[in-house]
Amino acid sequence: MHLSLLKNRIVPHAALSPLALFVLIGYIGSVLWTFKISLTNSRTLPTDTFVGLEQYSRLFNNERWMASLDHFALYGVLFIAASIVLGGLLAVFIDRKVRAEGVLRTVFLYPYAMSFVATGVVWQWILTPGNGLDRIARQVGISGFSFDWLVDQDLVMYAIVIATVWQSAGLVMALLLAGLRGIDDEIWQAARIDGIPVWRVYVSIVVPMLWSHIATAFLLLCTGAIKLYDAVVAMTQGGPGIASEVPAKFVMDHLFGRGNIALASAGAIMLLVPVVGLLTLYVYASNRKRYA
Repeated sequence: MHLSLLKNRIVPHAALSPLALFVLIGYIGSVLWTFKISLTNSRTLPTDTFVGLEQYSRLFNNERWMASLDHFALYGVLFIAASIVLGGLLAVFIDRKVRAEGVLRTVFLYPYAMSFVATGVVWQWILTPGNGLDRIARQVGISGFSFDWLVDQDLVMYAIVIATVWQSAGLVMALLLAGLRGIDDEIWQAARIDGIPVWRVYVSIVVPMLWSHIATAFLLLCTGAIKLYDAVVAMTQGGPGIASEVPAKFVMDHLFGRGNIALASAGAIMLLVPVVGLLTLYVYASNRKRYA
């Protein structure tokens, strides 16, 4: 009996040990190595010359890095808010038992299966002046129409928001739809009997019941916003000028293009900080709710 219990405990741990070993060596090890490099004066090749926090000081005195943080803040707020709102509306729409539900669910979720590079290329064509929307407008007789957000320094980040929200809203829809389908029909029946408006039921009852799903979507969208790179490169290359520069592009450019791996490593560590913070808050909130 004791041997059987011991076996049942050992086998799952043994099965998971290769994955745990991979995480420890491949992920945590690479993070520690990146942090070590960020404390040196490494350029094209790594060195062991320790310079302390000098690279971090240089990073936050870099105009391009600070501009990328401003763009990231604007993008993150708009991208997350728009994705959750649009995804939530799509989930509510499909949850109303519409016809061809399976087809609509696939159509809305399909963009998420595309790479950000493909999304960027498609939306670059759609939003480039002279192509896409401009050409369609001319063909239908609207000669004065012009959509130049991709070449406008003040509006280019909004164009990137449009493209990435189009891709990510389907994921939010799938997460929230799963939560909506788990809500007891008796709640809706009781609301109809009491004459409570549908919108009020969603705001006062349904949304609080979906907090865990919304939190999951929020966490995924935050990590997606932090690592934004492919769509920017495909659509604007960070331009015009540095109007659409984002932190991940700054890191990649200094790592591969400018041969400054120490500064790039410092930028990568700074990108890791909000991710760790979000994960910590998520784990804390989940455990607090579980043991409350």
